[in-house]
Amino acid sequence: MRPSRIMRSGGDGEIGKYGKYLGGWGNIGSQTQKGIISYGLSANSQRPLAGTLNAAIFNTWRRFSHQVLYFAPPLILGYVAMNWAIERNEYLNSKQGRLEFGEEE
Repeated sequence: MRPSRIMRSGGDGEIGKYGKYLGGWGNIGSQTQKGIISYGLSANSQRPLAGTLNAAIFNTWRRFSHQVLYFAPPLILGYVAMNWAIERNEYLNSKQGRLEFGEEE
């Protein structure tokens, strides 16, 4: 019986007369390597949020300071124009405004 393509692509099943085709990924079937040391750190020992608050404050300030000149002038201009329009409307609807501009209507 011939092995399927899935089994030939690195599965751990028994294939062929030598037992395995290539073995699982990373396990080619050669001798184990010596002298290679790998270190790991437990997930409980890591500090995944170390410096997050500090970085968030300074990153927010940096982003704000680079963008403020794009939105502040139109915002200020709109506020000044709206404030002028409200004051002008209140004056025109007051007694003095009606006396000054009343005959134009």
